Parts: sequence; structure tokens; C-alpha cells
Amino acid sequence: MLYIVATPIGNLSDISFRAIETLKNVDIILAEDTRQTKKLLSYYDIQNAVVWSYHAKSSESSIDSIIEYLQKGKTMALVSDAGTPAISDPGVKLVSEVKRRGITVSPIPGSSAFVAALSASGFPSHRFEFLGFLPHKKGRQTLLKMIAEQDHTMIFYESTHRIEKCVNQMNEFFPHKTVCLARELTKIHEEFLIGTPSELQKILTEFPEKKKGEFVVLVASL
Repeated sequence: MLYIVATPIGNLSDISFRAIETLKNVDIILAEDTRQTKKLLSYYDIQNAVVWSYHAKSSESSIDSIIEYLQKGKTMALVSDAGTPAISDPGVKLVSEVKRRGITVSPIPGSSAFVAALSASGFPSHRFEFLGFLPHKKGRQTLLKMIAEQDHTMIFYESTHRIEKCVNQMNEFFPHKTVCLARELTKIHEEFLIGTPSELQKILTEFPEKKKGEFVVLVASL
């Protein structure tokens, strides 16, 4: 069996009892970054865990080895650095192949950054669309044009290195829409910056420290 275990997106207390018990009891934990996962395991005093690396650059032979162990009856837990594995995450490739081989996959639900951001944004949530990370170059403008035309909440992720450029582009493609920049969710500097793109440009210029962190970007329908 392969368990898909959601881990905290920032605050290490944001994890379920079931997730902790699963990490304690599986034979092997598959981690996007073993160093990051070992910090979480140490925090919860999970001392005897066997941790393997599985990430975006893992080879096909790595997937074959994982499946071979699962077919032998081993239990494994897949975790990402933060949040729910396989959601805008390389784990989706492994999950798809495991299910194709007829092996049971069971979710252990928990934190997800875009859901957390939407819940506290005040933006309409009855219908929304999540885009993951926008492409850096090719296809980016096409997606921004598409976002401009939507009548429901649009959500995507952006990094600290590109957030200023992103806001500038939003001001070009949909200057009158309301945007929320949710940054550093569940951490000490958690913040929701809401306004038109031009208003957000001004905030980021006057307070450059607000460019730091990982961002969830939400674009309202109006």
C-alpha cells in the first residue's frame, strides 16, 4: 500500500494524528527532500523511519524499485516538502504508475496551500480554478490572458523571485481585477495583501520585505 501523506506547509503543528501514526508505522517514507522530511520526523520524535529520496528528477528505475517493494507487501508513505503530495508536485507520476499496477493508494489528507489561501481570502469559493505554477516563459502570457477572461476565482503559485514581475504582468492584463497575494502561510509573517495590481505594485515597492516568501496568488472574478 502507498499512503499519500499531507505535511505542514509552514507551521509544524499543522499535521493530523493519523499522518503522524502513518509515518511511524510504514516501512519506507518517500521524501521529496530527505533533509526537510527528517526535520519533521525529528520534531515528532519519529526516530526509526527509513527515508528514501523521490523527487522530480528521480529515474524510471527508481519508480520500478518502489513498485517492486510495494508488490512485496511493503507499506510506503509519499510526502512532499510541504502540503499535499501530487498536487502541483512530482509525486503525481509515481501515484499514477502505482495505481496502474493495481496497488492500493490511500490519501492521508491535510494541508494544502491554495485551499488555505482561498479559505481566508474572502474571494468567491463556490467555483475556482487552480493552475499550479505558471510557466516562466512560454505560454505564460497566454495563461494570463485566459485568467483575465474568467468569471470565477483563479489561483496559482508564484515564487519570491518572480512575484514583482508577476504583479506587473497582472497590471498589464487585468488592471481592474482584485488580487490577493497570500504569503508565508501558517508562518510568523503570514500575510494577505489584497488590492488591484497597481495597488499591490505600490505595496511591494514601498515595503520590499513583502516580496519574500512563497506566494499563493488569487484573482477574483470581478
